[in-house]
Amino acid sequence: MPEFTTVAKVGDIPEGEGRAYAVNGRMVAVFFEKGTYHAIDDFCPHMGASMAGGFLEDGIVTCPWHAWRFKTCDGTWCDNPKISIDSFEVHVEGDEIRVYVPDKEASDAGTEGPNEG
Repeated sequence: MPEFTTVAKVGDIPEGEGRAYAVNGRMVAVFFEKGTYHAIDDFCPHMGASMAGGFLEDGIVTCPWHAWRFKTCDGTWCDNPKISIDSFEVHVEGDEIRVYVPDKEASDAGTEGPNEG
């Protein structure tokens, strides 16, 4: 059974913004837009800027340093869809926003989310 970690309460992340949280040894950017939460790796692969501080519009966050753009739903880089950053499953349980971040070893092995089955 996957372990979800509570990162915030509903209402802590304003509409159209993101916040960064430490989860399972990683920094994760959690975004709230149009009533939905998404989570991706907080660090831009270009130069390490925090994605949580980027401009969010229509499901795309723009890195605040050099304007690299990533989809918040799956971490895909908009300018080259063959490249992506990690994305993470988000659940809301009651008033808690919970994120599943696999162990780094599991992520490196190619498992991006909880095993179902």
